[in-house]
Amino acid sequence: MSNSSSLNEFLLLAYADTRELQLLHFSLFLGIYLAALLGNGLIITAVACDHRLHTPMYFFLFNVSLLDLGFISTIVPKSMANSLWNSRAISYSGCAAQVFFFVFFMSAEYWLLTVMAYDRFIAICRPLHYGNLMGSRACVQMAAAAWASGFLYALLHTANTFSIPLCQGNALGQFFCEIPQILKLSCSDADLRELGFIAVSICLVLGCFIFIVVSYVQIFTAVLRIPSEQGRHKAFSMCLPHLAVVSLFVCTGTFAHLKPPSISSPALDLVLAVLYSVVPPAVNPLIYSMRNKELKVALRKLIQVVVVQQQ
Repeated sequence: MSNSSSLNEFLLLAYADTRELQLLHFSLFLGIYLAALLGNGLIITAVACDHRLHTPMYFFLFNVSLLDLGFISTIVPKSMANSLWNSRAISYSGCAAQVFFFVFFMSAEYWLLTVMAYDRFIAICRPLHYGNLMGSRACVQMAAAAWASGFLYALLHTANTFSIPLCQGNALGQFFCEIPQILKLSCSDADLRELGFIAVSICLVLGCFIFIVVSYVQIFTAVLRIPSEQGRHKAFSMCLPHLAVVSLFVCTGTFAHLKPPSISSPALDLVLAVLYSVVPPAVNPLIYSMRNKELKVALRKLIQVVVVQQQ
């Protein structure tokens, strides 16, 4: 038996034992990672370079893409490296860093998605006050608050998790350092401090989710009152991508952590972890660009500039 003071590494879950399947996992994750880098990188560059996209909605989208890049870069490269080199090990400090950045990027993105719901609510339900409520200074302050809240939340969560004595070995049942898996190694069945922190976290997440739901109920009520079909289509085009991203982000993460124990299994836990930690950063750029004409035009121009410069 060992305690946390003597641990110098953790063992992550291996996807497969055969070399062929390990290389397949590496290739799949590499493809997803490159897609996330390309998609989010294009959105960041397009928003930064096109002055027509210098609006609150695209400013927040710029921040979401930055967080997505950090989110997926926290866990995927290490998993790919382990598969490539046939290893499971991650250092104690590396695991702590992975937990910190994972919680930081995930929580900051969730707060930012909540802010984006508020932005859409003001734009559609209070259009006459939009300029005053969503000025550049207010947008910067809200984005900074989301980043700062995520940092503080991750710092407290990481410190609390790694202060718990661990004496159940060092093998984690996940391909990255996930807090529930680390807690399974604790010396007691449950740590009251961590349970209390999780309870507070659930209340915060639930509060933001209720705010998003209430905002969209009022948004859709206002949209349905718009007399012109073109106006309704434009309003839906602004809101549906954000709602799809929120649904994917919240539903997969919530089900992964709050699913009934009766249906829990290592294979299901692995699939759900991939769905809520790897897939969203890769598909979010596609979701946001599918119904957004301005963004598609900016991306098309950006790609054309890149192609011309390479010729």
